[in-house]
Amino acid sequence: MFRKGVYFVVFFVILYILAGAAFSEVEKKKSQTIYVSAYPNVFMGPRGIAFDMGVTLMIQNTDFKSPITITSVDYYDTQGRLTKKYLASPLTLNPMASKYIHVTEKDTSGGIGSNFIVRWKTEKEVNVPVIEAVIIGSQGGRGISFISLGKEINE
Repeated sequence: MFRKGVYFVVFFVILYILAGAAFSEVEKKKSQTIYVSAYPNVFMGPRGIAFDMGVTLMIQNTDFKSPITITSVDYYDTQGRLTKKYLASPLTLNPMASKYIHVTEKDTSGGIGSNFIVRWKTEKEVNVPVIEAVIIGSQGGRGISFISLGKEINE
């Protein structure tokens, strides 16, 4: 009886420690390269009919005190070719500020496997920004919407 109680307590102490570590650490960095899938069209139904989608890339500075600099936002097509550079020069995002880039439903130049590469930097470590794409489309009374989360990659 005593042993079961000890194991029970030890189990919950370990769980508490692990959960606390997982939720208490805020990721801070000085720079990142982020990959975001765009999905400007998807295929529907048994005949695979293309369903065109609008894509809104959102870049949100989540730091309360420091600005970040977006150094580039590049759009690549399904074959990996650079289709468009969205920034002519670096862009500063103030604390808690956001920037969006919109690819319309009619722009199918990227194809189903298109993606964004977003690069940002700052002088001191800050909360990492939230970078994601919101994808929305409607056709014939049907609507689709979903979010594509950015993922850090190495260059």
